Amino acid sequence: MGLEWVVHNLLTHPRRLPLVSASILSADFARLGEECRGALDAGADLLHLDVMDGHFAPNLTMGPDLCQAVRAAVPEAFLDVHLMVTEPNRYVEPFVRAGADHLTFHVEAVRGRDAVALAGSIRGAGASAGIALNPATRAQDVLEIVEHFEMVLVMSVVPGFSGQTFMGEVLDKVREIRASLRADQRLEMDGGIDGASGRRCVEAGCDVLASASAIFGRAAHERSGVIEEIRGPSKSGNVAGS
Repeated sequence: MGLEWVVHNLLTHPRRLPLVSASILSADFARLGEECRGALDAGADLLHLDVMDGHFAPNLTMGPDLCQAVRAAVPEAFLDVHLMVTEPNRYVEPFVRAGADHLTFHVEAVRGRDAVALAGSIRGAGASAGIALNPATRAQDVLEIVEHFEMVLVMSVVPGFSGQTFMGEVLDKVREIRASLRADQRLEMDGGIDGASGRRCVEAGCDVLASASAIFGRAAHERSGVIEEIRGPSKSGNVAGS
């Protein structure tokens, strides 16, 4: 992993903050390539792929083949893959080969030294690494190892399905985590993100906002306005980590 990876990683070297990550879980899968292209053209900074194994989360979603199809449809996109799976180590190589730029796994699935080692394996495969925590998980569980990750993802819903209501109580945890992050580390919120909840997340310290139904649940011609509402005032140019 050389200098090119560092320079072109959108999370460590963002063009602007906050970043809006369009979560394709709510996209029309029959028109997935068109949906992904449309979200990027409407202003989304990256695409979020929610991977569920039916065990860690009560749903079965997308695998490496779908990731590869998205990469082929939008080759320039930054693909933010969220592994809501019990054994994330099994999926590192397949998803990186399929085109993933970043892999986030859950601290509830892999903890402590094993989580640090897995982050190293992800970087060795050619992607950046993130650690996620569910609404009921304490911040300390990730703060013990946070220095080893490019991003922390806080879930504001229980993993499983899009369209859930934002849980505002997680914002206290966001503030706690933000205080321990470096300038080149991102803090992402995932779940129930729209314009109103997005503003609350940014105020608490988030700088990446993953949104599914708020974006893809609207008509294509409305998505640009939705994305800008979610983003709110953005900083461009010399932003943190660039």
